[in-house]
Amino acid sequence: MITIRSVRAIVTAPGAINLVVVKVETSEPDLYGLGCATFTQRYAAVKAAVEEHLAPLLVGRDVGRIEELQQLMMVHGYWRNGPVLNNAISGVDQALWDIKGKVAAMPLYDLLGGKMREAAAVYRHADGPSLTAVEDRVRAFIDDGVRHVRVQFGGYGGVACEGVVPVGALPGSYYHPRRYTRDALRALEHIRTTVGDDIELLHDVHERLRPAEAVEFAKEVEPLRLYFLEDLLAPEDIDWFENVRSVCATPLAMGELFCHPREWIPLIANRRIDFIRMHISMIGGLTPARKVAACAEQFGVRTAWHGPGDVSPVGHAINVHLDLVSPNFGIQEWSGFAPEISDVFSGLPEVRRGYVYVSDTPGHGVDIDEAAAASYPPIPRVDTWTQARLPDGSISRP
Repeated sequence: MITIRSVRAIVTAPGAINLVVVKVETSEPDLYGLGCATFTQRYAAVKAAVEEHLAPLLVGRDVGRIEELQQLMMVHGYWRNGPVLNNAISGVDQALWDIKGKVAAMPLYDLLGGKMREAAAVYRHADGPSLTAVEDRVRAFIDDGVRHVRVQFGGYGGVACEGVVPVGALPGSYYHPRRYTRDALRALEHIRTTVGDDIELLHDVHERLRPAEAVEFAKEVEPLRLYFLEDLLAPEDIDWFENVRSVCATPLAMGELFCHPREWIPLIANRRIDFIRMHISMIGGLTPARKVAACAEQFGVRTAWHGPGDVSPVGHAINVHLDLVSPNFGIQEWSGFAPEISDVFSGLPEVRRGYVYVSDTPGHGVDIDEAAAASYPPIPRVDTWTQARLPDGSISRP
């Protein structure tokens, strides 16, 4: 029996984004696994959860009993399904799958049942301060072979509106919901008109609208035939998806902030969304993500896993391995890698002509140079973009 010898969290910030990778070392010399545990805004809390709580629980246990260890880690602290603990569990869970693939001498996609496709189609992000800048970005992606592009205009919530705030208003990331929806609609119409119908367009609301505003916006974009409208509502407002469904056929993708099964199960079972798109480490790793994908398949809901810059290369590889084997795969978000990432990680997934490919080496295929990782220490910061505010200064959901 191969057992767990140590569990450590490696925190590194190549590209100025704090990433958390868990390394599980085993009783076999040189046999270890890596898993993504990146909750970039609370990286120190995840590291503490891994090393102070999970490591003492896991050392000496059988590395092959992934499902049992997933269940044990989830319930051992009694309180469960929160983002810090779920990310810590994910790091271990993904590392155990990596080890299992290495022991079996199989790439993860083979261990999960084998490929249904050779690569996963991706969508890229096109944003800019003007319609011309956004169009130029979209056309550049098209030239690279990308066929799905997410169109934004001025960032999440649109162009900042600091000029209309009250005297003495506190600092934050100010936005105007009505201005945002007008500008977003204008940008999408412009791209559809100038670029045409052969490109699939997406848009991310990022939960910046009140429910009634969200319903109205979903109706307004319906004629533009989006591939999907992303994160239209906050998790606290998911019952409103029934209202959206009742008034328009705009395809809906949801799940970036989900942590708890009770958030996604009703949306899938009642067919209120078309794509499920959680941050896999935020729900506890590959083990629960496989179950989500299988559940969604039964209800005609496709996958579109969260793939921003604050997912480590390990997490991106996990996304793609699952994409390759899932019958109900839809699309994979892809934000690209900063040049510094390759200083720290090897075996990176690669994008070519609109598709992302993973390594065929055993496990998930990504490795880390710990010495190089240490040369990019975590960056303590107080984020401003998550201090979203409405024009009167009220705190809003980011």
